[in-house]
Amino acid sequence: MQRLVQLALDLFDPPGPQERAAGASPSVAGLPTEKIKPERPVALIDKAQEAPETGASAALPSAAPAPALASLLSPAEFRHPQANREVLLGDALVAYALQRVRRRSIGFTVGADGLAVRAPSWVTLSAVDAALREKSGWILRKLNESRERQQRIEGGRIAWGHGAQLPYLGEALTVVLDPTHGFIGKGGALHGGSEDAGGTSLRIGLPHSASPAQIRDAVQAWLMRDARRHFTARLDHFAPLLDVRWTSLRLSSAQTRWGSAKADGSIRLNWRLLHYRPAIIDYVVAHELAHLRVMDHSPRFWGTVATVVPDYPVLRNALREQPAPLWE
Repeated sequence: MQRLVQLALDLFDPPGPQERAAGASPSVAGLPTEKIKPERPVALIDKAQEAPETGASAALPSAAPAPALASLLSPAEFRHPQANREVLLGDALVAYALQRVRRRSIGFTVGADGLAVRAPSWVTLSAVDAALREKSGWILRKLNESRERQQRIEGGRIAWGHGAQLPYLGEALTVVLDPTHGFIGKGGALHGGSEDAGGTSLRIGLPHSASPAQIRDAVQAWLMRDARRHFTARLDHFAPLLDVRWTSLRLSSAQTRWGSAKADGSIRLNWRLLHYRPAIIDYVVAHELAHLRVMDHSPRFWGTVATVVPDYPVLRNALREQPAPLWE
């Protein structure tokens, strides 16, 4: 049976009913699927989950040739933690999580855990496997990309202690425990700079016997204070340029979203953005302020962003490709 297979990849999650009612902007890192009317009863819609990111929608050509499987099969097994079915895609064994749902199409998601498939109850298992094999090249490529990303994230896990390193505004920052300094009201202080041989350090008033959790919490408290200072300055910079007015700023610790905005002018930004270089932070700040003029991700919205951050596509991709370090 000839089967129409649809692929769509959109990097934004449109606001739900409650968000629309409150005037909230779409998620910066959502991952919806684009609906395409099927010509056959079974359609296949795929999407790849990434770490917190921003981006415009990009269609995946269904007729594109699959990449050479030999370059995708290292290792040649991918297993979802809740896997309940296996399929052989080329030479790679893919154990995926299959969920039966009330819908008219087969959907699959490639994320950090692996391949998850949602299919109508009336679709046979063989039809599900056949649909996955038809797009095996795309699935394997995304599985490998997801695994490599997770490895990069794990490799960037912060080892909390004296001398711990983490990115700060795109540069390396070394944590120095300095029990002789109280840092009253500040919790810590920056020393040095990129031009110094020792680089930049963040001195925290804790003894060397402090636990990793104490050090982590002290550094986070300092970064959150600094994030508020930095974000406020950039909001004040871009708001007049976009002819909008922001009313409040809240810091977020969300794992899947870098920021959001509401029609009343309230802005929420993830304090972890402070890990990234200033240009990337500016992109996210401008992105959220632009939502005060256009509450969607239409061409008009992106045109608004481009008026103040013309190279936003490059910065958006950099945010997507550079995962923030793990804190836990």
